[in-house]
Amino acid sequence: MAEMMELLQDLGRWFSVRGGILLKNGFEVFLIFLLVYAFLRLLQGTRGVGVLKGLSIFLGILLLITVIVTHWFPLETVNWVLTSMAPVILIPMFILFQPEIRRAMVRVGQNPLFSMFFRPHAHFTDALVRATFEMARDKIGGLIAIERQVGLSSYVEAGVRLDSEVSVELIKSIFWPGNPLHDGAIVIRQQRIAAAGCLFPLTDNPHFSAEMGTRHRAGIGVTEESDAVAIIISEQSGKVSLAVKGAIQQDLDERALMHALEDIAAETLAGE
Repeated sequence: MAEMMELLQDLGRWFSVRGGILLKNGFEVFLIFLLVYAFLRLLQGTRGVGVLKGLSIFLGILLLITVIVTHWFPLETVNWVLTSMAPVILIPMFILFQPEIRRAMVRVGQNPLFSMFFRPHAHFTDALVRATFEMARDKIGGLIAIERQVGLSSYVEAGVRLDSEVSVELIKSIFWPGNPLHDGAIVIRQQRIAAAGCLFPLTDNPHFSAEMGTRHRAGIGVTEESDAVAIIISEQSGKVSLAVKGAIQQDLDERALMHALEDIAAETLAGE
């Protein structure tokens, strides 16, 4: 009987210790979750979201490869490179190639598992395409960026806030040559004009012709920095272009632009 009581006391002490450890670990996990959640909420609506997603995917894959190599395969050289040399190599690479790596991380973060594109309403899309080609016929230059998941808040805050419905008349009046905002860009968020007079970074991709104007380079640049879609109207030729993921389609007609926007939306919705 005494031995049984002693055994029960030992079990009680063991469960007490284990329960304390589990409670402590659970609290630490919950605290880390709150910190990560607060950080993500802070980044919501900024370009940092796309970079963070891409970096998380990259680090997750790297961690998985490291675990597999170190625990299941006796590849000593590869194991040494991953555990010893990788930090020494990665830090200088992130410093030297920071712009390229940032763009690559944004692209990784645009995986269909994470992406969410605007859901185009018929009236919204029709008004946007109609305004674009009425400006093109009058040779009024313009740049319209449609925000997707990677936020354009930094550009919106630097521009003139509007929060207006998308209409042909409003878009044309913003880009009218006499308007102080005509040299900037419009940002559309959730099918509303969030701001006008926004300035985007110019692409430094050497593959694009040096004759390409500032408006086109800005349209490409914002799609390199985010997952936005940019519509560009040339003031000189009246031609319409569409920039997506750092690439540009030029000389589109109304049907081609409409189909391109619909295809992008369908592709994103299929990945959700």
